[in-house]
Amino acid sequence: GGGGGGMWRRVTDTSFSVAVTFTRRAAHSLLGDRRPGPAARAAGMSSTPGPSLDVAAMRKSYKCDQDAFEENHLVSLDPMKQFGDWFEEATKCPSILEANAMCLATCTRDGKPSARMLLLKGFGPDGFRFFTNHESRKGRELETNPFAAIVFYWEPLNRQVRIEGRVAKLPRKDSEEYFHSRPRSSQIGAVISHQSSVIPNRAFLRKKNAEMEEVYKGQDVPIPDYWGGYVLEPETMEFWQGQTNRLHDRIVFQRQGQTQVPDSTLVHPAQGTWVYKRLSP
Repeated sequence: GGGGGGMWRRVTDTSFSVAVTFTRRAAHSLLGDRRPGPAARAAGMSSTPGPSLDVAAMRKSYKCDQDAFEENHLVSLDPMKQFGDWFEEATKCPSILEANAMCLATCTRDGKPSARMLLLKGFGPDGFRFFTNHESRKGRELETNPFAAIVFYWEPLNRQVRIEGRVAKLPRKDSEEYFHSRPRSSQIGAVISHQSSVIPNRAFLRKKNAEMEEVYKGQDVPIPDYWGGYVLEPETMEFWQGQTNRLHDRIVFQRQGQTQVPDSTLVHPAQGTWVYKRLSP
């Protein structure tokens, strides 16, 4: 149950492992003995000869024009239902290991942004749910500036969804329910970690973890006062699909303000207070 009614789709925990092999090179071989000039740096290229990573040349093909995302491909004029359709496709794609991985961007009151990856833990009529430490950097920033942006990027599908809106804390009951559904080790981890605070080393965490395992042996782990959930109520939702010719598809839903009069030739009514439009790539 949530704070705003309607049915919530809960996103369950997933786990995976990735093996990465790095080829070690001498720093001067990879980066060059000379710093590239301003123009080369701006283009993302090295001005030195020899082995280097040409970032500017990195490019892959996306979909062709026959696979374009047209307005008549929308499964619903309710953007939350459209998100649900794309999200379900992402969960069924074997190349996407965590479809609920998202980038959350927050901002200080004076406009300094920060971003990090975390996991979506539910979505429904009122918005998108996630859980974290209220005293973390994102928690402190949301306390003073309760607006945020979320981006989902599903590379194998050449799709991303951009979401912006106001963020509010979930009712304590909802946070407690989710906290006690987590693996016990994750519950203890939340008790131990005062997220974003400075610690001396990894051994410090191991010691605290062993202590808390003993303290809560045979009993429930209480939810910390400083830990809980948030819901982002979307005001803007953009559905993006990549095209090889870079004429990407961008269909944006926005909540219509009472004083706004949409241009009916470019802005179209959607469900409820939503309108939608296409943006140039």
